[in-house]
Amino acid sequence: MCFYMSQKEPLPKVEKRFNAKVDRQSHFLQSDFINGFDFAKVPVILASAPNSISTHYHWGLVPAWSKDLEFRKNTLNARIETLAEKPSFAKSTANRCLVIASSFFEWHWNDEKGKSKDKYEIFSAQDELFAFAGIYDTWYNPQEGRPYNSFAIVTTAANPQMEYIHNHKKRMPILLKKEDEAAWLDAKNNFRAFAFPYTAELLAFKVSQ
Repeated sequence: MCFYMSQKEPLPKVEKRFNAKVDRQSHFLQSDFINGFDFAKVPVILASAPNSISTHYHWGLVPAWSKDLEFRKNTLNARIETLAEKPSFAKSTANRCLVIASSFFEWHWNDEKGKSKDKYEIFSAQDELFAFAGIYDTWYNPQEGRPYNSFAIVTTAANPQMEYIHNHKKRMPILLKKEDEAAWLDAKNNFRAFAFPYTAELLAFKVSQ
């Protein structure tokens, strides 16, 4: 799973890394700790606009058919194994995006109930900045008639490293290799090709709490 992440890098560095321009500089999110349950607008790159970094998309996907925003607390993540079957995500499998990040956080349970935990911060071994595989949708608020843009991070079974760290759920977000980012955005490519054993190399460090 992935409910907590960071995007620590400044705007010029992000633009250079992804060869794209931020659409609204004043809304660009830079943070050491982003809680998914705050439904923040995390910078993303849409397949439909690969040269633009969008600041319009909230974490927590609200499907177009939803009646309200309550849905989003259950859709921060989307399991790749059931992506095409789940009503929340089925119509978004071709709506792909890159979710820009510099790290994410998971907890290792030291006992069966998770009363004692160790926090880990996980990075890409390839680059200071990376992208999660994401999907997106747009919902229209029936009261206000305004669009609400949102996304989910796609997850897969944990690799051996993450299986140890995230030993309760044994899941991990799909962290894309830099050379595969364009392939993820291309809807002609089967999304299932990015399920485990596909994985980028990770670096993980225990964090003092």
